[in-house]
Amino acid sequence: MSQFPESDRVVIFDTTMRDGEQSPGASMNLEEKLRIAEMLQSLGVDVIEAGFPIASNGDFEAVHEIAKIIGQSVICGLARAGAKDIDRAAEALRPAKRKRIHTFIATSPLHMKYKLQMTPEAVHQAVIDSVTRARNLCDDVEWSCEDGTRSDIDFLCRTIESAIKCGASTINIPDTVGYTIPSEYATLITTIRNRVPNIDRARLSVHCHNDLGLAVANSLAGVTAGARQVECTINGLGERAGNAALEEIVMALRTRADAMPYWSGIKTEAITKTSRLVSAVTGFPVQPNKAIVGANAFAHEAGIHQDGVLKHARTYEIMTPESVGLTNSNLVLGKHSGRHAFRNKLKELGFELGENAVEDAFRRFKDLADKKKDVFDEDLIALVDDQVMRVNDRIKLVSLRVMAGTFGPQTADLELEINGQTKATTASGDGPVDAAFNAIKALFPHDAKLQLFQVHAVTHGTDAQAEVTVRLEEGGKTVNGQGADTDTLVASVRAYVTALNKLLVKREKSAPAALSA
Repeated sequence: MSQFPESDRVVIFDTTMRDGEQSPGASMNLEEKLRIAEMLQSLGVDVIEAGFPIASNGDFEAVHEIAKIIGQSVICGLARAGAKDIDRAAEALRPAKRKRIHTFIATSPLHMKYKLQMTPEAVHQAVIDSVTRARNLCDDVEWSCEDGTRSDIDFLCRTIESAIKCGASTINIPDTVGYTIPSEYATLITTIRNRVPNIDRARLSVHCHNDLGLAVANSLAGVTAGARQVECTINGLGERAGNAALEEIVMALRTRADAMPYWSGIKTEAITKTSRLVSAVTGFPVQPNKAIVGANAFAHEAGIHQDGVLKHARTYEIMTPESVGLTNSNLVLGKHSGRHAFRNKLKELGFELGENAVEDAFRRFKDLADKKKDVFDEDLIALVDDQVMRVNDRIKLVSLRVMAGTFGPQTADLELEINGQTKATTASGDGPVDAAFNAIKALFPHDAKLQLFQVHAVTHGTDAQAEVTVRLEEGGKTVNGQGADTDTLVASVRAYVTALNKLLVKREKSAPAALSA
């Protein structure tokens, strides 16, 4: 129980699987979304926005399947103001024990004139019609005024009042393009609370984008002004510059309860493993200096800092690493370790795997232990993420052998399993990585262009695993893939193959006419 009253509870609304997935390259398959949903529920997220059901059959299926397995968190589906969107969302949410339809329409003059090509009167009527329809299909309805921070305040208050009259119990005020600043946003929330006569019948929500780097600051300003729901994502994932980061919002409220006497139901000790899961699934590495979950968030290199921390941790740490679930990278497993110890360590790191998956991971761990002197937690995380998260891939790496050095040409002998059939080839290139990637193209022809090739070491030492990120673009579709191995070239091929598999999934998805919030 919190020391603060229920009226000061901040509802945490996670939109990693909806708004987060709109980030270029962040596509997730059904299995990955189910795993993330279960992790979010364990984290204590109040509302999980599982997708946009009308966007594609894949999105519909994901919301529908998540609705079947999640019993504690509210499952939410997004819908535009049209009847088909709302009906599709209601159908997808049918199995949920607790469900919410989240419907929206733009209210700013810019969006109404150029995007919607609707008059304010027509938009106002669409608010009434859409919220009424959603409320007839679901007891819990949220309404969002897209581009709310650039909307006319009189029109905004009028539409909010109508949405509440029609049954919306949550009113979300999105800073859709990350335009506002904290003082301005707080004033907007205060004005809405003072001018909308029936605002006491709804919970005010904030949804801020990070285009100016102010998403978290704006969200907290909104809470201080009276909002009691924050819409956010793990690692700040989201389109353009991303959304407000859940971990930063939650830890700011916890750490600065003296200045912001509000609370959430998030189990903060699960933050780190949730962050790692989302990073592994999306292929978006967490930057080292990222607040709360970055590799350097609790690292101290300066001598003065190290001296202070050794004398008293609070000299330079305003929160404990344990409060976000961070554990030290201690060597606890080696080549003589057995399955029982291995399984326990995986559970400690937040992985719940089936028997076959554990066996596959254990075999790879043994291979890794033979190559590496020290096996750290990060090594196991990279190993499991790389192997287990891709069990349903259509393209799989079988073997790779590369000839490199100062005397060319550099060549790669590659063997892939494609749709269950093994194929092999030899290719050359300008360097071993280029040769390996040319071999992939020979075995699986495609027109995707390589936009990013990035390598970093998972841990320290010359025997460290390399974690490679590859970004591919094809026909406007962008995907990221990650791969890890003690051999950088093997990791590179794994990353490229992972990106190709995600591109295949993305090809099958039809893009919706308009996505935003």
